[in-house]
Amino acid sequence: MATPEIRGLIFDMDGVIANTDELHYRTWQRLADEENIPFSREKYARMSGVGHEENALIFTENLTVDDKTLADWMARKQNYYVELREGIQPDDVMPGVIDLIQEAKAANLPIAVGSSSRNARPVLEKLNLNNEFIAIGDGYTVKNLKPAPDIFVWVAGTLQLPPMNCLVLEDAAAGVEAALTAGCYVIGVGERPLEKAHGKVDSLSDVSLQQLIDMLK
Repeated sequence: MATPEIRGLIFDMDGVIANTDELHYRTWQRLADEENIPFSREKYARMSGVGHEENALIFTENLTVDDKTLADWMARKQNYYVELREGIQPDDVMPGVIDLIQEAKAANLPIAVGSSSRNARPVLEKLNLNNEFIAIGDGYTVKNLKPAPDIFVWVAGTLQLPPMNCLVLEDAAAGVEAALTAGCYVIGVGERPLEKAHGKVDSLSDVSLQQLIDMLK
Protein backbone atom coordinates (compact mmCIF):
# COMPACT_ATOMS: atom_id res chain seq x y z
CA MET A 1 0.00 0.00 0.00
CA ALA A 2 1.39 3.42 -0.98
CA THR A 3 1.94 6.08 1.66
CA PRO A 4 -0.91 8.65 1.56
CA GLU A 5 -0.16 12.20 0.47
CA ILE A 6 -0.28 14.12 3.76
CA ARG A 7 -0.44 17.87 3.18
CA GLY A 8 -1.74 19.06 6.55
CA LEU A 9 -1.31 18.13 10.23
CA ILE A 10 -4.15 18.54 12.75
CA PHE A 11 -3.57 18.28 16.50
CA ASP A 12 -6.21 17.51 19.10
CA MET A 13 -5.80 19.75 22.14
CA ASP A 14 -6.22 18.08 25.56
CA GLY A 15 -3.84 15.17 25.98
CA VAL A 16 -2.07 15.74 22.65
CA ILE A 17 -0.83 19.35 22.72
CA ALA A 18 -1.47 20.14 26.36
CA ASN A 19 -1.05 18.14 29.53
CA THR A 20 -4.52 19.15 30.74
CA ASP A 21 -6.39 15.86 31.14
CA GLU A 22 -5.74 15.75 34.89
CA LEU A 23 -7.03 19.32 35.30
CA HIS A 24 -10.32 18.41 33.63
CA TYR A 25 -10.64 15.27 35.74
CA ARG A 26 -10.06 17.23 38.95
CA THR A 27 -12.75 19.79 38.09
CA TRP A 28 -15.34 17.10 37.33
CA GLN A 29 -14.38 15.22 40.49
CA ARG A 30 -14.72 18.39 42.58
CA LEU A 31 -18.22 19.00 41.23
CA ALA A 32 -19.17 15.35 41.77
CA ASP A 33 -17.94 15.46 45.37
CA GLU A 34 -19.86 18.66 46.09
CA GLU A 35 -23.10 17.21 44.68
CA ASN A 36 -22.54 13.67 46.02
CA ILE A 37 -22.57 12.20 42.50
CA PRO A 38 -20.71 8.93 41.81
CA PHE A 39 -17.72 9.63 39.57
CA SER A 40 -14.66 7.69 38.49
CA ARG A 41 -11.74 7.80 36.11
CA GLU A 42 -13.58 5.21 34.01
CA LYS A 43 -16.49 7.59 33.56
CA TYR A 44 -14.09 10.43 32.84
CA ALA A 45 -12.43 8.34 30.12
CA ARG A 46 -15.81 8.18 28.35
CA MET A 47 -16.05 11.97 28.55
CA SER A 48 -12.65 12.53 26.97
CA GLY A 49 -12.63 14.23 23.59
CA VAL A 50 -16.34 15.00 23.34
CA GLY A 51 -18.12 18.32 23.61
CA HIS A 52 -19.64 20.24 26.50
CA GLU A 53 -23.20 18.93 26.04
CA GLU A 54 -22.14 15.29 25.70
CA ASN A 55 -20.01 15.62 28.82
CA ALA A 56 -23.02 16.91 30.72
CA LEU A 57 -25.10 13.92 29.57
CA ILE A 58 -22.47 11.42 30.68
CA PHE A 59 -21.88 13.19 33.99
CA THR A 60 -25.60 13.16 34.85
CA GLU A 61 -26.53 9.72 33.50
CA ASN A 62 -29.00 7.89 35.76
CA LEU A 63 -29.85 11.20 37.46
CA THR A 64 -32.88 13.44 37.15
CA VAL A 65 -31.60 17.00 36.83
CA ASP A 66 -33.60 20.05 35.74
CA ASP A 67 -32.14 22.44 33.17
CA LYS A 68 -31.43 25.23 35.65
CA THR A 69 -29.51 22.95 37.99
CA LEU A 70 -27.55 21.43 35.14
CA ALA A 71 -26.64 24.86 33.78
CA ASP A 72 -25.43 25.85 37.25
CA TRP A 73 -23.30 22.71 37.55
CA MET A 74 -21.70 23.20 34.15
CA ALA A 75 -20.96 26.86 34.89
CA ARG A 76 -19.33 25.87 38.19
CA LYS A 77 -17.28 23.17 36.48
CA GLN A 78 -16.03 25.71 33.93
CA ASN A 79 -15.17 28.19 36.69
CA TYR A 80 -13.18 25.52 38.51
CA TYR A 81 -11.30 24.72 35.32
CA VAL A 82 -10.57 28.41 34.66
CA GLU A 83 -9.03 28.59 38.14
CA LEU A 84 -6.72 25.69 37.36
CA ARG A 85 -6.13 26.92 33.80
CA GLU A 86 -4.42 30.01 35.16
CA GLY A 87 -1.58 27.80 36.37
CA ILE A 88 -0.84 26.36 32.91
CA GLN A 89 2.65 27.21 31.67
CA PRO A 90 4.66 26.53 28.48
CA ASP A 91 6.22 23.56 30.28
CA ASP A 92 2.81 21.88 30.11
CA VAL A 93 3.17 21.29 26.36
CA MET A 94 3.21 17.53 25.81
CA PRO A 95 6.61 16.00 24.89
CA GLY A 96 7.44 16.03 21.21
CA VAL A 97 4.82 18.60 20.17
CA ILE A 98 7.21 21.51 19.68
CA ASP A 99 9.57 19.38 17.59
CA LEU A 100 6.67 18.21 15.40
CA ILE A 101 5.47 21.78 14.90
CA GLN A 102 8.96 22.86 13.85
CA GLU A 103 9.35 19.83 11.58
CA ALA A 104 6.01 20.50 9.89
CA LYS A 105 6.90 24.15 9.34
CA ALA A 106 10.26 23.19 7.84
CA ALA A 107 8.39 20.92 5.43
CA ASN A 108 5.88 23.72 4.60
CA LEU A 109 3.11 21.52 6.02
CA PRO A 110 0.27 23.65 7.43
CA ILE A 111 -0.74 22.80 11.00
CA ALA A 112 -4.01 23.27 12.82
CA VAL A 113 -5.92 22.39 15.99
CA GLY A 114 -9.19 20.42 15.99
CA SER A 115 -10.65 20.26 19.50
CA SER A 116 -14.03 19.94 21.20
CA SER A 117 -12.81 22.08 24.09
CA ARG A 118 -14.16 25.57 24.69
CA ASN A 119 -10.90 26.25 26.50
CA ALA A 120 -8.60 25.50 23.54
CA ARG A 121 -7.68 29.09 22.67
CA PRO A 122 -6.99 30.26 26.25
CA VAL A 123 -4.86 27.16 26.86
CA LEU A 124 -2.89 27.74 23.65
CA GLU A 125 -2.23 31.30 24.82
CA LYS A 126 -0.92 30.00 28.15
CA LEU A 127 1.37 27.64 26.23
CA ASN A 128 2.56 30.47 23.93
CA LEU A 129 1.36 28.42 20.93
CA ASN A 130 -1.68 30.39 19.77
CA ASN A 131 0.21 31.92 16.83
CA GLU A 132 1.65 28.63 15.60
CA PHE A 133 -1.49 27.30 13.92
CA ILE A 134 -3.13 28.38 10.69
CA ALA A 135 -6.54 27.22 11.91
CA ILE A 136 -7.93 26.61 15.41
CA GLY A 137 -11.21 24.72 15.61
CA ASP A 138 -12.65 24.54 19.12
CA GLY A 139 -15.86 23.93 21.04
CA TYR A 140 -17.39 27.12 19.64
CA THR A 141 -16.52 26.52 15.97
CA VAL A 142 -19.13 23.96 14.89
CA LYS A 143 -22.47 22.83 16.29
CA ASN A 144 -21.83 19.08 16.25
CA LEU A 145 -18.67 18.19 18.15
CA LYS A 146 -16.74 14.91 18.29
CA PRO A 147 -17.53 12.09 17.62
CA ALA A 148 -19.25 13.96 14.76
CA PRO A 149 -16.77 14.75 11.95
CA ASP A 150 -17.68 18.42 11.63
CA ILE A 151 -14.66 19.92 13.41
CA PHE A 152 -12.17 18.09 11.20
CA VAL A 153 -14.14 18.85 8.03
CA TRP A 154 -14.08 22.54 9.05
CA VAL A 155 -10.36 22.53 9.85
CA ALA A 156 -9.47 20.76 6.59
CA GLY A 157 -11.59 23.26 4.67
CA THR A 158 -9.90 26.17 6.43
CA LEU A 159 -6.53 24.71 5.41
CA GLN A 160 -7.98 24.42 1.89
CA LEU A 161 -7.23 20.70 1.86
CA PRO A 162 -9.34 17.59 1.28
CA PRO A 163 -9.67 15.63 4.55
CA MET A 164 -7.92 12.66 2.88
CA ASN A 165 -4.75 14.77 2.76
CA CYS A 166 -4.84 15.56 6.50
CA LEU A 167 -3.24 13.61 9.35
CA VAL A 168 -4.96 13.97 12.73
CA LEU A 169 -3.24 13.27 16.06
CA GLU A 170 -5.82 12.15 18.65
CA ASP A 171 -5.86 10.68 22.16
CA ALA A 172 -9.56 9.81 22.52
CA ALA A 173 -11.86 7.31 20.84
CA ALA A 174 -14.40 10.04 20.04
CA GLY A 175 -11.72 12.02 18.24
CA VAL A 176 -10.51 9.00 16.29
CA GLU A 177 -14.08 8.30 15.18
CA ALA A 178 -14.57 11.93 14.18
CA ALA A 179 -11.37 11.98 12.13
CA LEU A 180 -12.17 8.72 10.35
CA THR A 181 -15.72 9.80 9.54
CA ALA A 182 -14.38 13.09 8.18
CA GLY A 183 -12.13 11.12 5.85
CA CYS A 184 -8.83 12.01 7.52
CA TYR A 185 -5.96 9.75 8.46
CA VAL A 186 -5.45 9.48 12.22
CA ILE A 187 -2.69 8.40 14.59
CA GLY A 188 -3.64 7.60 18.18
CA VAL A 189 -1.51 9.17 20.90
CA GLY A 190 -1.22 8.08 24.53
CA GLU A 191 -2.18 5.13 26.72
CA ARG A 192 -5.71 4.43 25.49
CA PRO A 193 -6.01 1.50 23.00
CA LEU A 194 -7.61 3.44 20.07
CA GLU A 195 -7.67 0.34 17.85
CA LYS A 196 -9.49 2.09 14.99
CA ALA A 197 -6.67 4.57 14.36
CA HIS A 198 -4.36 4.00 11.40
CA GLY A 199 -1.42 3.87 13.79
CA LYS A 200 -0.58 4.36 17.46
CA VAL A 201 2.22 5.90 19.54
CA ASP A 202 2.45 6.11 23.31
CA SER A 203 4.01 9.57 23.04
CA LEU A 204 5.00 12.09 20.38
CA SER A 205 8.46 12.32 21.90
CA ASP A 206 11.22 10.74 19.85
CA VAL A 207 8.96 10.21 16.83
CA SER A 208 9.41 12.21 13.64
CA LEU A 209 6.77 13.52 11.31
CA GLN A 210 7.96 11.12 8.63
CA GLN A 211 7.72 8.17 11.02
CA LEU A 212 4.10 9.10 11.74
CA ILE A 213 3.32 9.30 8.04
CA ASP A 214 5.09 5.98 7.41
CA MET A 215 2.65 4.32 9.85
CA LEU A 216 -0.12 4.98 7.32
CA LYS A 217 1.27 2.60 4.68
